[in-house]
Amino acid sequence: MAKEYKTPGVYIEEIPKLPPSIASVETAIPAFIGYTEKAQYKEPDDLRNRPWRISSLLEYEQFFGKANPDGDSLEIIFDNTTGRLDVQGKVNEATRTKFLMYYSMQLFFDNGGGPCWIVSVGNYTDTGGVIVDTQLKTGLDEVAKINEVTLLLFPDSMGITDPPTYYNLVKQAIDQCVELQDRFTVFDVYRAVGNETNYMADVNALRLGISGPTEVLKYAAVYFPRLYTTGNFMVNEATVRITSKSAGALPPTLAELKTANNAFYFMAINALNSTQMLMPASSAVVGIYAFVDDTRGVWKAPANINIDDVIRPELLITNKQQEELNVDVVAGKSINVIRTFEGRGPAIIWGARTLAGNDNEWRYISVRRYFNMVEESTKNATEQFVFEPNDRNTWIRVKSMIENYLTQQWKIGALMGTTTREAYFVKVGLNETMTEQDIFEGRMIVQIGLAVVRPAEFIILEFMHKMLAES
Repeated sequence: MAKEYKTPGVYIEEIPKLPPSIASVETAIPAFIGYTEKAQYKEPDDLRNRPWRISSLLEYEQFFGKANPDGDSLEIIFDNTTGRLDVQGKVNEATRTKFLMYYSMQLFFDNGGGPCWIVSVGNYTDTGGVIVDTQLKTGLDEVAKINEVTLLLFPDSMGITDPPTYYNLVKQAIDQCVELQDRFTVFDVYRAVGNETNYMADVNALRLGISGPTEVLKYAAVYFPRLYTTGNFMVNEATVRITSKSAGALPPTLAELKTANNAFYFMAINALNSTQMLMPASSAVVGIYAFVDDTRGVWKAPANINIDDVIRPELLITNKQQEELNVDVVAGKSINVIRTFEGRGPAIIWGARTLAGNDNEWRYISVRRYFNMVEESTKNATEQFVFEPNDRNTWIRVKSMIENYLTQQWKIGALMGTTTREAYFVKVGLNETMTEQDIFEGRMIVQIGLAVVRPAEFIILEFMHKMLAES
């Protein structure tokens, strides 16, 4: 409708010709939910159960402190039984601290992680060293309020006492992803005490513990096994034990050794720093997600990449063993394995499947996460058209906006096809996507189809003899 002018003069009108644009949302913004040393911005505990955005390990330390010190779970052994002194560190995983958030943040940032959200659900002392699943669930509920979050994980959850409780928590995270449709859950196979070598018992517990149709399972991915990393333990020297094997009389603790024998103390510290730390893989994997998204794009599968700061996986998995992990012929609950390949790296992510591993549409992590990005980006951009006239002019503007965006996505390699016609389609209009009844009831329906690139999971090289007569 033309503006009515009543005062003589010259007036300027700007006529919009270009369609509005779509800006891609961030794709690798994880939320780490767990326990911290403190949760303080200004006052003690003012950040407890309050999602807080950080972008570096230094910021994490500023607001949430450092790791929970280990003590009597660590032992330094001075062994001189062969006549040559050997100093080794030993850790008892059964009594080691269950609070792994700080070490997980180190792995995340060292593997390419960037901005993320932290939800501190408590400190190291309130629960007596026990991981309480209901507290983690409270933190999960708070994360639902943060629209920017795209990944969910629980660094401390491997300390939960039993598999059913653990997988119930994971399932609640997946349910949040299903409800909000803008995030993805990353978790680890729960390792029960006593199953260290019988890993298939833990795998079966996973496949029994996580249930649901493809519409649910497509929003999560699981990784296995855990990783021995180069991280340094934070310790309480007064409780770190010293053991002598034919190395003479030594004080019983590291703190006393520091006073009694300075040279042996520094030998013990070196041994302690060389002691391998066993960690869940999920935090490092999420760092890889961020690295791949930044350097290649969310449509690139976060696989065939070595994880930094890792010495070796907890278990060495062979091709044959990976077959039943990567492909679950019964329910399709695929497990992504981290493997060692001689000369290539000690911890290479060798899997790219969601839990819906038998589904042709949502089998791959990169496809699910790419759709998350496009859906959220398009949703944000089309909000400006709410309550606009539901007519052809609006339809053309919406369609042009989406087509321009998807054309750019095709140009950078996210969509397949030699032409845009093969790469995507956008449909909107009366008798095309809507009926008159839809228009009467205020619905504008836009149909969008994408041919997203998929990873080449199986590269098959076919060799044969060439006959001399063949041209």
